[in-house]
This record gives sequence, C-alpha cells and structure tokens, in this order.
Amino acid sequence: MTNVPEQHSDESLISATLAGDDGAYALLVTRYKRRIFGLAARFARDNDELEDICQEVFIKAFENLASFRHDAPFEHWLTRIAVRASHDALRRRRREKGQSGFDDYVFEVRDAAAEARHEAREARDLLKWAFTRLKAEERIVITLLELEGHSVREISALTGWSEANVKVRAHRARQVLKRVLEESDEP
Repeated sequence: MTNVPEQHSDESLISATLAGDDGAYALLVTRYKRRIFGLAARFARDNDELEDICQEVFIKAFENLASFRHDAPFEHWLTRIAVRASHDALRRRRREKGQSGFDDYVFEVRDAAAEARHEAREARDLLKWAFTRLKAEERIVITLLELEGHSVREISALTGWSEANVKVRAHRARQVLKRVLEESDEP
C-alpha cells in the first residue's frame, strides 16, 4: 500500500462512496493503485496498455462496489478484478495480433560481469519469446504461480478456477513452456 493513512478503514470508505462521497473512493484508489499497477504491469506490453488496464479495474470496481459482499478483504476483491482485466487484455491482444506477445515483460537479472549480463539478456529474450507461444490462460497461471508467488488457493480465488483446475492448467502450461523452449534449442 501507499502512504494513505489507515485512519479510514476500507469498509468506512466503501460506505461513504456508496453514500455519494467521491473523495472516499479517491482514497481507496490512492491506497491500492500501487498494488494494482504492479500486478497489471506484469501483463501490459506498454505504459498505455498498463494505464488502460488500471483505469478499467478502478472503473469496474466503482461500478460494482455495491456488489462487494465484505466476506473477503476489499484488496482481494480488487485484485480479482485486476487479474480478470489483465486476462481480458491478453485475450484482446491475442485476437488483435493472432498470438500473445510478452514483449515488454521485465525480468530483473543483474550481474557485474558483462558475459553474465549478456547470457541473462539472451535467457530473458528466449523466455519472452517462449511466453508469446503460450495461451493467455497459460501465461496467467505461470505468471501468478511462478513469478508472483501466489498459492494455488489464491490463484483459484483470483481467477475463479477450481484449485484442481489451477493445478492442471499450471502443469500443462509448464509442459507447453518446456516443449517450446526445447524446440528452440533444436538446430
């Protein structure tokens, strides 16, 4: 979270927003924008797409705030909206281009030696290329599980898939990624 004071609970800000206080919603946006931008940045290919996804998340959250049931933390509910909006963006991009791109995904690999940096750059490029060969659902599950470190249960809650389905999709996505990477090594 950001430096927004915790003097107002999410619940009180939600109630105030539903009562017509737009400033209360602005506080919720300020409180969670870094988390949502961080999550969406893993899927967006550029800053324009990132801003579009985040704007979509906060608009959808505002429009559906009355349906928030308070049976889970607001942050969890908002994150679920962000995952779905990111997934939708990946599917739209695939339809637009005919295949998913993972062109601007940033992998932080640092090493002082030039040779190690060169190898890391090649590995990053290879992984970015391999990610373009995955379906949107495969990219989502690999990103959430392997790169973001979410548990199967959390991914299930964020995507709406059953835990068994998450495990199956993760297994299949790893197999596809492995096959793609192995095929890239063939002469």
